[in-house]
Amino acid sequence: MDFEFTAEETAFRAELVRFLDEEMAPWWRHIFCHTERSTEAGLAMAGKLAERGWLTMSWPEEYGGSASSAWTQVVLREEMWARGEPRGPQYMNVNYIGPMIMKFGSEEQKRRFLTPMSRGEVLWCQGFSEPGAGSDLSAVATRARWSPEEGGYRVDGQKIWTSYADAPAQWCLLVVRSNPDVRPHKGLSLLLVDMSLPGVTVRPIDSLLGKGEINEVFFDDVLVPEDCRLGEQDAGWSMILAGLALERIGVPWYADAERFLRRLVEYAKETVVDGRPLADDPRLRTRIAELYVRCRAARLVTYRSVSVQEKGAPSALESAAAWIHGGLLEQFAAEVGREVTGPLGVLHRDDPDAPMQGWAEFQSMLSIPITIVAGTIDIQRNIVAQQGLGLPRGS
Repeated sequence: MDFEFTAEETAFRAELVRFLDEEMAPWWRHIFCHTERSTEAGLAMAGKLAERGWLTMSWPEEYGGSASSAWTQVVLREEMWARGEPRGPQYMNVNYIGPMIMKFGSEEQKRRFLTPMSRGEVLWCQGFSEPGAGSDLSAVATRARWSPEEGGYRVDGQKIWTSYADAPAQWCLLVVRSNPDVRPHKGLSLLLVDMSLPGVTVRPIDSLLGKGEINEVFFDDVLVPEDCRLGEQDAGWSMILAGLALERIGVPWYADAERFLRRLVEYAKETVVDGRPLADDPRLRTRIAELYVRCRAARLVTYRSVSVQEKGAPSALESAAAWIHGGLLEQFAAEVGREVTGPLGVLHRDDPDAPMQGWAEFQSMLSIPITIVAGTIDIQRNIVAQQGLGLPRGS
């Protein structure tokens, strides 16, 4: 396969790099290094991208995009994640929440929700996982009861691991059980929930990466109007699968890992131990080279997934394969980082003795939860086994 970028796409990358060099906040480190100023900076960056027509460039023109190719969008994703995703949570709007509304929403919903997204003016979060429903989303227990006299749904339940809910997100793409009397997959619906509604409570969860990454969200008798249901009632499962496939190819973990690789190479060249640079150690050289090869492999698997998406709907098989390679790559990058930096590599960036300004420690923290995001690695392997290899479903 030929995955060479066109001259136009290459020129766009160069222009985008110049823009980011000039416009990125100098203190920005990574989307998962949340601070009080992160939300403001992310919104500001999204607004600047929107002004240039770059934020939702792959969207159709009627929804605020410029109908650019899927590969131009790949260029944008790569440069964003190579710099720690300076758009903040906006990547979710662009990659899958917006496209889901385009595909399954009413015309009124498209007008209402897509315009603010295309301008970079609104933050969304995703309310999928629950304490008893993570990899198995069919076990969702958050209940939505139809209230005909109020013209909406009364929602009760709890979500967990909800990134950016405390950013604060203004809206939530929420999976609910709307029919408890049918098979689990058949009774789910999707609601577009205003996070300012009475009864919505966000409780941040401290994590290894710091505040802001994950939250609990509680819904206590929240009234969600009927016009905020996405698609048909009880038809949420197919929409969930479509959204997850888009999510999994929308984050190029290989670009994030390649950024770490470049820092690691410079550190190995510059750091002298026992009279010689670390880069002269044949064992470390081999490990760094392995990391480079795996970055390239993960990139190609993702490109394969994009090529399938370009021809139609995203493939669950291809996106699962890309997610497996990307997640395991981030963990391998952390492993190599620990080997190169040694015991000091566990020091936080605030410690003056931390090598690589603490990037080795951050990569280790980032890599721990990476294989449970957007469905665990085991779920992705099951998809590959069943859809790619024709193996039977496990008992």
